[in-house]
Amino acid sequence: MRDNMRTADATGEQPTTGWKPWYTLWGFLFLGWTFSAADRALTGPVVTYMIQHKVDFLATAPNPHGLGGLIGGLFFAGYMLTQLPGGYLGDRFGHRSVIVVSLVWAGIATLLTGLISGLILFIVIRVLTGLGEGAYYSNDRSVISSSTPVRQRSIGMGVAITGLAVGITIATVGTPWLIQWGRPLVSAGQEWRSPFLILGVVTLVVGLGIYVYFRAGGHRMQLGKATVRLLGTSAIALAAVMAVYFAGRALHFGDIAIAVVEVGLAVALMAYFLFGRGADRHSQATRSRDLWLVYLSMFAVLWNLWFFGFWSVAIIADTAKELGFAQAALVAGFNAGAGILGFPTGGWLSDYAVRRGWGRKPMLLTFTLIQGVLTAVFGYTATTGKPNVVLLAVLLFTASLFFNALQPISHALLADLARPEVRGTAFGMSNLVGETGAVLSPAISGVLRDVTGSWAAAIYLDAAIILTSFVLITFVRERQFAHREDELPATDAAVEPV
Repeated sequence: MRDNMRTADATGEQPTTGWKPWYTLWGFLFLGWTFSAADRALTGPVVTYMIQHKVDFLATAPNPHGLGGLIGGLFFAGYMLTQLPGGYLGDRFGHRSVIVVSLVWAGIATLLTGLISGLILFIVIRVLTGLGEGAYYSNDRSVISSSTPVRQRSIGMGVAITGLAVGITIATVGTPWLIQWGRPLVSAGQEWRSPFLILGVVTLVVGLGIYVYFRAGGHRMQLGKATVRLLGTSAIALAAVMAVYFAGRALHFGDIAIAVVEVGLAVALMAYFLFGRGADRHSQATRSRDLWLVYLSMFAVLWNLWFFGFWSVAIIADTAKELGFAQAALVAGFNAGAGILGFPTGGWLSDYAVRRGWGRKPMLLTFTLIQGVLTAVFGYTATTGKPNVVLLAVLLFTASLFFNALQPISHALLADLARPEVRGTAFGMSNLVGETGAVLSPAISGVLRDVTGSWAAAIYLDAAIILTSFVLITFVRERQFAHREDELPATDAAVEPV
């Protein structure tokens, strides 16, 4: 009877009533996404503020947008390099353990960002922040996949990752206010520190709260082992990222060239997992044609996310020069805020499509195409003639609505294609490939802005990359419920390795 109940629920034939344990799980992971995303998204608005007000290490930079974009790219170089190891460690030591380590790490590193001085230390701490946060994504996706019925998998992923949109909105819209609140507490020119100090403390509290929740649920945590292994991996990654930065500066590489070489680190890491010792343990995640098409499509997702996530305030400020910094941040907030609606809506629509037998792929294709077209329209509107601020806000919101809706669809499609025992590795590989876009996007876009004096080239490049992703997704062979018999846990405590 138990097996019959599991099958019926997994296929969606029996309605779910009442509060389920996985709903609470989604809520806590939502909080984790919110503040880890706010921590990483702070850099863009703070850099924009520093450029506009000519403060600290960006006061005399000859190409401030290029340098600011490189700083953002170096953060994502760190974030990128722990995607795959973080997922692998989750598969080995427990996904919940790595989630807690990631959040506490992010809180401490964000707090330190507000305490240090100088360009080099700022970069080092930002890279360290990225290294810790990079382990969150693959383990969050894996916990939801193993603890949620298939028929609610996508909505669960959508609800939790809505925190990404909330966090980016907090960072985008809230940075001017956080700077203003911190002004009386610091010396002139140092007010940019206050957002990092405030959000670092909040992230620490959230990480500890999630730890208490997991322990209350009866999960044995392997925090020590997970932390030691992640520290070891991160030490090597930090040394590699900073070595590339210093070598690039010594050889007079441009900001784009340094970012491209940083991506080479990801290629080396992927090569190790594809062909190195123990590769057979995760070969299903690294040698599947369909999974690789999904991985490659994520390059466009992360490129677009952190093009607008990093530079949206600067785009609006440059385009609508009559707006002040705080007003530009409010308009840019329409881009991030759309995810609050888009993520859960996309997840719900994806699960509905599966229940109707349509599959996830057609909706993913549709949303990707619409987003690409709307991004191109936004670029034309923003860079031709005198832009209408209201129209820009509407286009930002609408394009972002479809963009955020497509992400939980893509995540659920990946979970459907990957076997449960390698799902953490699969999500790690997906975000590793995708984060190469996040590394390149801020730097390349910033340099294009400095060279051309306009954001037009950067916006049209973003639209072209999105439409290329649409082409890749057309070749994915969707297999619905390939591992359905393994999917429905009796409680939230099931399935997790300890």
